Amino acid sequence: MKDSLVVVSGGMDSITMLHEYHHSIALALTFDYKSKHAEKEIACARLHCNSLNIPHIVMELDFFARYFKSDLLQTGGEIPEGHYEDENMKNTVVPFRNGIMLSIAAGVAESNGLKRILIANHFGDHAIYPDCRKSFIEPIKEAINQGTYDQIEVFAPYTEITKREIALIGKKLGIDYATTYSCYKGNKYHCGKCGTCIERKEALSGFDPTEYEK
Repeated sequence: MKDSLVVVSGGMDSITMLHEYHHSIALALTFDYKSKHAEKEIACARLHCNSLNIPHIVMELDFFARYFKSDLLQTGGEIPEGHYEDENMKNTVVPFRNGIMLSIAAGVAESNGLKRILIANHFGDHAIYPDCRKSFIEPIKEAINQGTYDQIEVFAPYTEITKREIALIGKKLGIDYATTYSCYKGNKYHCGKCGTCIERKEALSGFDPTEYEK
């Protein structure tokens, strides 16, 4: 039964979720919050939704770039380079991004008679992003469940697994990760040096089809 909405960015985690759970997904929702890599990610999300015949909404959240401070946004500074655990990577945090997006997703889901929201946060994000941690996901699950007439469920099955484990799920499913995008800089090729590129390399080690900058 197709009773779910998936929040899909176009990165490898949410695209893996899109494919793994596509039989239950009635609607995909992508947020354009004016990140530097939005154009590349959205194109990937659209490609995969079309390939699976899943209706796809791209919702603009341009207020992020106007009112929020983060180097990830088009209005922010240069994207720092280094591992996610490096102190400077905190500059890529977009304050309460997942909280805002899940709240909107709950409204869209209930408006479309859907019972479940899928989100692909994972264990590797926990070191830097507080709104990816289990300690955040569990209470917002309860808030959305209690704050909707249909008691909508938030389903976050990757919360306690690594990006490598997600990549292995995708490999088994036959996903072409060359048709996903991660790099925070948003250039034609992945830079290979920012936190998300480094994590991507680690996750896809041994079967990485990504084109990185020379």
